[in-house]
Amino acid sequence: MGSRIVTFTVAANPPPRLDKALSRDVPETAALSRTRLARLIADGAVRIDGAVVTDAKARVAEGAEVEIAVKEAEDSHIGPEPIPLEVVFEDDDLIVVNKPAGMVVHPAPGTPSGTLVNALLHHCGGNLSGVGGVKRPGIVHRIDKDTSGLLVVAKTDAAHQGLADQFEAHSVERYYRAICYGLPDANDPRLRGVRGASFEPGNILRLTTRLARHKTDRQRQAVVFHGGRHAVTRVRVVEPFGARPVAALVECWLETGRTHQIRVHMAHAGHGLIGDPVYGGRRKLAATAVTPEAAEAVRAFPRQALHAAVLGFVHPLTGKTLRFEAPLPRDMADLIAALRGPA
Repeated sequence: MGSRIVTFTVAANPPPRLDKALSRDVPETAALSRTRLARLIADGAVRIDGAVVTDAKARVAEGAEVEIAVKEAEDSHIGPEPIPLEVVFEDDDLIVVNKPAGMVVHPAPGTPSGTLVNALLHHCGGNLSGVGGVKRPGIVHRIDKDTSGLLVVAKTDAAHQGLADQFEAHSVERYYRAICYGLPDANDPRLRGVRGASFEPGNILRLTTRLARHKTDRQRQAVVFHGGRHAVTRVRVVEPFGARPVAALVECWLETGRTHQIRVHMAHAGHGLIGDPVYGGRRKLAATAVTPEAAEAVRAFPRQALHAAVLGFVHPLTGKTLRFEAPLPRDMADLIAALRGPA
């Protein structure tokens, strides 16, 4: 396998750590992320003034000559599969797809194939320049298997780092549409008594808690108020359904992006998502509240009614602001139609 040599000089006032100094000064054209540089240091691929340095915490002086041997990207061990994809946007650096419900994002022991990554490897073919030294798509965020909607995936190391920085800074715009039980409303005294729940102007529900893995069920997340990770979700009612009402189409947006965040927060607020098999989305609606057809549609809905509808971010290479919207999938649109009842 061939390799390329990247050379440059450390500029004035370098950071105290080698990995941070290299990340600051490495030419953009080298397309090496901080994570990739740290791995190259550990692998002995970095020379400072002719000497190999393997300690990422080592100090480096202004004017030091850096030489990095970068191997060509290896083929991924994950196999490409000709799975149809709905591509919303694509260029040389990244791709935005509208993922269907039922598709896992990344291969895992239980789902080694049929995933979004398998599909992307086939779709992109030889146009992946390598993420982390491997020709693979760079997954910077995920949505659950049975959640539909928009995902952005990096095709290069530089795009991967730039997108990851935006997700870490919580600057990515992400709006979800969901169908929940009940009506999250500021006039509900019960909801005002839920710990971590508050209301902002415009009847916007704000849920602020910490989330951690459930103590007994490792597949679930749980709301906690000590330990765990900070999580903030905002919720706005788009359309109520039925008498009282018994369900609502809501828009949720994330200040943080934690595993199952919307699903856990909505269940904590007493407004679990219809169809959610993990967080209790299997309630029976009162016969007098909706039509029999609506009650049956709710009972039979096979997944959490959650869709990643809007995704906005700054293109990490061009600096252009990009924003995409994906309409509700057919199953959620049909559920809404049933809940609305006869025209």
